[in-house]
Amino acid sequence: MYLRREIEKEVLEMSSHYPVLTITGPRQSGKTTLVKHLFGNLPYYNFENPDIRALVASDPRSFLKQNNNGAILDEIQNLPELLSYLQQVVDENRDSVKFILTGSNQFSLMNNVTQSLAGRTAIIKLLPLSLKEIGDGTKATTNDLMLKGFYPGVYAQNLLPYKAYRNYYETYIERDLHKLIKVNDLSQFQHFVRICAGRAGNLVNLSAIANETGVAVGTVKSWIAVLEASYIVFLLQPFSDNINKRMIKSPKIYFFDVGLLCFLLGIEDANQLSRDPLRGAIFENMVVVELMKKRFNKGLDSNLFFYRDSNHSEVDIIRRHGMDLQPIEIKSSVTFHPDFLKQFSQFYKTFEGRTIDPFLVYDGDLEQKVRDVQLVNFRNMNELK
Repeated sequence: MYLRREIEKEVLEMSSHYPVLTITGPRQSGKTTLVKHLFGNLPYYNFENPDIRALVASDPRSFLKQNNNGAILDEIQNLPELLSYLQQVVDENRDSVKFILTGSNQFSLMNNVTQSLAGRTAIIKLLPLSLKEIGDGTKATTNDLMLKGFYPGVYAQNLLPYKAYRNYYETYIERDLHKLIKVNDLSQFQHFVRICAGRAGNLVNLSAIANETGVAVGTVKSWIAVLEASYIVFLLQPFSDNINKRMIKSPKIYFFDVGLLCFLLGIEDANQLSRDPLRGAIFENMVVVELMKKRFNKGLDSNLFFYRDSNHSEVDIIRRHGMDLQPIEIKSSVTFHPDFLKQFSQFYKTFEGRTIDPFLVYDGDLEQKVRDVQLVNFRNMNELK
């Protein structure tokens, strides 16, 4: 079953302007399914397959000559040397070729793409499904929705979430990341990943993570970078402005999918999730990623930050629109409380004249303006401007 993706329009638009299209994102986020659906007329090669890699590597010029009108090159980071040869083909036939590249390791992929194909490729990021894309799936309870996560395979194949994410973790994360970092003690790295899960939505404290993991701070930094490169986590940066010197400078850590996050936290069912002390952080993580998907699906970079100063005044999300700043608070409660709005006050004072359309995203049904703040249920986040 093909699940229609919001990003399709952007993919087709960019493919009409560039001879090469590069689609990156987490493993199993639907990249291969998407490009096969949109570009089914092109020959397909999966460079995860060692036989195909060896064949192409033995004579890259001949391979590209046979596919001089274009092809889908899946998981291209496994054969980066092909990109130099691809550059020549594109330059010779810019108006007639169409190569679609996919990759799930953004560090190795983007490093090679930017070196070899600068100015020749559009780059698109595909994350797991958005709330809009899962359609009727949003009718599930909030706990079931968070537990299930948003990876297409869980929906298309109706998989049990905990088992699906266990397999995902063992198959992709442990195998891929172990290969990237060459860690001697895999259990130590597994412990580190779960420590990061327990800190989702919180400021990154490298020293604390290092102490808890039993490794050096430098090792923690490199491991977090690997998790970022593999689209497991992302770091949300604090909004910085010369107006306020008291702003916190440490980023917050979030996971790209809350289903995987629940698995890493050992949460196996909705009842357990409902009682988990980290439920609010998981809900916040889900909302933040949804806002990011909204940008990426339009071919735009993230415009998300958070606000926090040394006096602990904080707003969960700041969306920057030029000079304008849109503050968004996130609450997992189904009931609105006026106290939810108190965090906006200091922000208004600090950025007087720059604040637009403040929102409170929560799990309740009351959707109206209260003290100029629009309340919206998280399922209706598409209404956010």
